[in-house]
Amino acid sequence: MSPPVLRFAPSPTGLIHVGNARTALINALLARRGGGIFILRFDDTDAARSRAEYAQAIALDLDWLGIPPDRTFRQSDRLADYAAAAERLKAAGRLYPAYETEEELELKRRLQRARGLPPVYDRAALALDDAGRAALAAQGRAPHWRFRLDHRLVAWDDGVRGPQQVDTTTLSDPVLVRADGSFLYTLPSVVDDMAMGVTQVVRGEDHVTNTAVQIEIFEALGGPVPGFAHHNLLTLPSGEGLSKRLGHLSLAALREAGHEALAVAAAAVLVGTSHAVQPVADLDALAALVDLHAISRAPARFDPDDLPALTARTVHMMPFAAARPRLAALDIGGGEAFWLAVRGNLARFDEAGAWWACVAAPGAGAIAEEDRAFLAEAAGLLPDEPWDGATYGAWIKVVKAASGRAGKGLFHPLRRALTGRDTGPELAALLPLMGRARVAGRLRGEVA
Repeated sequence: MSPPVLRFAPSPTGLIHVGNARTALINALLARRGGGIFILRFDDTDAARSRAEYAQAIALDLDWLGIPPDRTFRQSDRLADYAAAAERLKAAGRLYPAYETEEELELKRRLQRARGLPPVYDRAALALDDAGRAALAAQGRAPHWRFRLDHRLVAWDDGVRGPQQVDTTTLSDPVLVRADGSFLYTLPSVVDDMAMGVTQVVRGEDHVTNTAVQIEIFEALGGPVPGFAHHNLLTLPSGEGLSKRLGHLSLAALREAGHEALAVAAAAVLVGTSHAVQPVADLDALAALVDLHAISRAPARFDPDDLPALTARTVHMMPFAAARPRLAALDIGGGEAFWLAVRGNLARFDEAGAWWACVAAPGAGAIAEEDRAFLAEAAGLLPDEPWDGATYGAWIKVVKAASGRAGKGLFHPLRRALTGRDTGPELAALLPLMGRARVAGRLRGEVA
């Protein structure tokens, strides 16, 4: 089998949300797992609503998720290909001009509903002869162009939903080209999937009916028909659908809130499947969990309140190799020893900065007056360097014996003096990072 080719085709008309990320991630991870190609294709043929800044934001979001595309296309660069495909369909008698206004079409739909009929286009335009079309053109009407469906059962084996079929007699012939000559989503999508060799289209279940139409267009253009899979959609906890227009759970907002990209990815992919939402070590581990057959048929509720805990668990298991460039970007030193010492106490990655300041920055801790003599005594009992992970345990035994203190009375004053906090990483790991001079100074209440 040839490597898979999958794509994510957002419209750059707003910031993408976690539901869009679900589609992008499933496609990218299936391509990664199969050694294939992941394509980002901007559906920007609607010039009035598409914005360059949104396209840039989408690319940034995919980079943040760790799934930069192998190839990027803009449909606005490919208009000549769509026009050529439209001409082929016209020549084959599959694309025909229709002149009704939106008001006239809405009146037809109301009359059909009143008669208990489905509001399906009646193909009146097919009954027009050349003279009839010329008369409408003389009135200043420009046609929109409809694809003539075969009116048959269109069947496919859906990667998520199993065997599917749609009777296209129940559908209106779709408009592929507007009266102003611009293209709707359907034709460019098929033309691009053919040209780019897309092997599987994985998208939301709101596109199921579109699939029957697109299969007919693939066949009319003589192209291979890719596989299709339609995953369930994410909703808010209230059950409301996500909306780019309303800014629901945008990736930009989740990133700004400090959530880990890997945590967002795991939640976006795993919620609404037979897998428990869980932290993953990396995207390869998440890719191994992607199973189209494991996706539920019911909508999946995405609760952003679950993300803080998932982010913390993701940070806790993050290897130093993954943390190193991010620590460097925050000007945090200490190397692997520091990261392993503090990661289990972080709710968010950026909290590492405060612990690095605790380890390395000059400053005194917190000393209660009644503990001052005890801490000074403990400072005098510090062993000589070099220090390692066993130093703290050996030192504590000596301090305990000399002071007679134990439990909270022993450990709490030491932690407060050294870190200024009541809880935190194991002091056994922090002491070698602080060094003897800094530890002694803080125990004595000096700025060190």
